Amino acid sequence: MDRVVADPQRGHPVALFGTAAARLERLLYAPSRVRGALFAAAALAPVAALGAFADTRTGRWRALAVTAATWTVVGGAMLEREAAALADALHSGDLAEARRRLPHLCGRDPRGLDEQALARATIESVAENTSDAVVAPLVWGALLGCTGLLTYRAVNTLDAMVGHRSTRYARFGWAAARLDDMANWAPSRLTALLAVAAAPLIGGDPRRAWRSWIRDGQRHPSPNAGQCEAAFAGALGVRLGGRNIYDGRVEERPQLGDGPPPAAADIHRAIRLSRAVTVGAVLLTAAAAWGLAVGDRRGRR
Repeated sequence: MDRVVADPQRGHPVALFGTAAARLERLLYAPSRVRGALFAAAALAPVAALGAFADTRTGRWRALAVTAATWTVVGGAMLEREAAALADALHSGDLAEARRRLPHLCGRDPRGLDEQALARATIESVAENTSDAVVAPLVWGALLGCTGLLTYRAVNTLDAMVGHRSTRYARFGWAAARLDDMANWAPSRLTALLAVAAAPLIGGDPRRAWRSWIRDGQRHPSPNAGQCEAAFAGALGVRLGGRNIYDGRVEERPQLGDGPPPAAADIHRAIRLSRAVTVGAVLLTAAAAWGLAVGDRRGRR
């Protein structure tokens, strides 16, 4: 459904949640970790309750509820479309269009970025969001059904909204950021493992991808994004990391991988790698969900 049914331009449930969370933030904001924790709890509680209702009260319609929830929270197709559009702009030499499209993928300042920097930003976003937008919701859906699907997406959305190291959110966003770190710990490492396994499908070397993941995955300031980016860098045979600018704030990221800087063609390879990781994640999480369901039925006998 993620590939067949396009997201609505208006009224997407995740966007509606973001709008409600923004209003709640205006009511509760203070540069305080306690206020931030209250904000996160108040925003997540109704989402978790809705998921629990769908899991326990929908009866024979539960499969439909899980399908709808999965379509709502999984965003792999949109990620691929945005990355491909930016790659096409680079192939045509239209740097202005590529810079215009970059904010659809990540929050760094696109002004002044050349082809290599734009390609690097896109591949890093594809790597990280393959975990955040595909693998992680599938993992939590396999474990906890609609409750896991909806609550994970809410946690990830809150992190995107307030989990920044800016002056405004350094304290208020702490709880949301830590929740997101915990929710993505296992999925990010599963994403990296699947990227290593899928490296031959894009002409990569799984041993090189493994070395890059194990050596560089912990060097990134994010405990989870670095796992995905390092594995993708090794699978693609490129070098990621470097200087990033976010709203005037400069961050020097460590080098991930030991290949040359990426080019526009590497974006399409990253998209194919993301698709392969998605297929692997679907198969593994579906098998896990089936196994848990069988075990639960046996336990009730």
